[in-house]
Amino acid sequence: MDMKVSTSSVVAVIGDLVGSRRATSRREVQDALLVALATAAEAVPALQDPEPTIGDEFQAVYATVADALRATLLIRLALPLPWDCRAGLGRGRLEIVGTSDYGLTQDGPAWWSAREAVVEVKRREDGRHPGLRTWLVESGDEEVGMVNAYLLARDELVSRCDERQRRLVLGLLQGETQKDLAAREGISASAVSQSLRRAGAWSVLDGLEQISAATTAGAS
Repeated sequence: MDMKVSTSSVVAVIGDLVGSRRATSRREVQDALLVALATAAEAVPALQDPEPTIGDEFQAVYATVADALRATLLIRLALPLPWDCRAGLGRGRLEIVGTSDYGLTQDGPAWWSAREAVVEVKRREDGRHPGLRTWLVESGDEEVGMVNAYLLARDELVSRCDERQRRLVLGLLQGETQKDLAAREGISASAVSQSLRRAGAWSVLDGLEQISAATTAGAS
């Protein structure tokens, strides 16, 4: 991101790994995170590509909520079980106040809203939504409720996916066909279709398209 202050609304993303402190090899889980972040960077245009910061955290900046939603879904799906991540999304102005060994140093309403969203995810995880991993914060915007309603359903479905189901949904999101997926997994096309249905894959992906269209229309 080559500007110090965003003059228009952007979407800051702050994420962190879930359960990484229980890992027997921290290097292994960090390497898995790097692969997942690279997967999102390759597939989704960003103002600042997702990159690790300090500890188990990562950050990114996107032009739209739709791009941030797609990227955070890709990162979750690309992480091999048992690893997972949560992400807070904050929309608003963003200021880059410096750089460090851990990347750009962010500030401003979007960054603080993203930080607030991460805290909200953790709060809800400990309550009635243990599968929740993503949340959006922006004060005074009715669209936020619509996005978070989708996230409550999306994340619950993804959290229930097994390793193969995550790979299959990830493949669809990256443009692979069910025939491609069957060949890669060494199973029949019918088995792929059944696995995707059991995972609720079409609700996740079609919901993403619907919410992306709605948020893009609202921003225009």
